[in-house]
Formats: sequence, structure tokens, C-alpha cells
Amino acid sequence: MTEGAASPRVVERIAVVEGDITALEVDAIVNAANERLAPGGGVCGAIHRAAGPELARACAAIGHCATGDAVVTPGFELRARWVIHAVGPIWQGGGVGEDALLASAYRRALERAAEVGAASVAFPAISTGIYGFPADRAASVAVRAVARFLAANAQPERIVLCCFGKESAERHSAALARLARGEHP
Repeated sequence: MTEGAASPRVVERIAVVEGDITALEVDAIVNAANERLAPGGGVCGAIHRAAGPELARACAAIGHCATGDAVVTPGFELRARWVIHAVGPIWQGGGVGEDALLASAYRRALERAAEVGAASVAFPAISTGIYGFPADRAASVAVRAVARFLAANAQPERIVLCCFGKESAERHSAALARLARGEHP
């Protein structure tokens, strides 16, 4: 895949939806986790509440995940079989490698999904909540990272970018449309 371009097959494997990530029919959902893998607010808190207390115990047993990396736990009471905990960066102005760390969090989550055999994976907009990553920039990084991974890998087959709110869905849809046209997302 050339920079900024994606094959139609790659683009077809990515969907943008607005909704509750915990309610999706997918094999794995990605949690926008913190390095301690502790229950938090936002999407992390929603996932922990929906999965039940076993998720917090499983995360505590793992203990830590570095920024830009991801780990897997069972989904417990979720519809999804697995939860992939991806740690995105805290925005510090854009000069300390935040884009690369965010792309790495998406890539590592996809690698973990492939390792466990997840055919479908749903992502939230990692790092855009309390971590303060600019939403437009994060959507572009997410779409590029996912497309690059899919261009080189058959699994997972389907990716859902699950957005909390209309504005986030519009940002991700616009980035995906730019990618489909061969523009830089």
C-alpha cells in the first residue's frame, strides 16, 4: 500500500458506526486502557461495567501495559469474546511521538486480535477522551494504522470504528472517505 492510498478491499473491511461498543456483535472490543489497566471513566469504565468484576481482576493479574502496546483478556459478561486493552498516549502537544504511539496502540491491538483468532474487532476513538488527543488528528491516525495493518494481513477480517457521538463518527467517516479516494486520511 502506498502512502495515503488503500485498496478497495481494505476500505470495505472497515466500518464506522455510532453507538455503544459494549453492545456490538464482534469477536473482540478494544478498551482505551490506561497503563495500570485499572477501571477508569469513559469507554474504559463502560467496558468494565458491562463485562463485570472479573474484568478488573483479570487486568489486575496482568498489572501493566506500556503506552502504544496492547494486552488481551476474556470478555466475561460482554457479547465480545475478548477485550483487547490498548494504551494510547496522553496528548502533550504533538512533539513527543504521540502519533506514532497512537498508531502503535491500534497496530498492537490488531496483532493481539489476530493472535486470538478474532475475525471482527471494534475500536473506540483511543486517546480522544481524558487523554486529550485532538479528535480529527486521532481519527486520521486510526484510519491509517488500521488500513496499513489490513493491507498486510487477512485477519481480522472486519474492523468497526465505534464512535461515541455523531461528531466522532463524522470525523472517522471523513478520514475513511479520504483514504478510499487515495488522499491522506
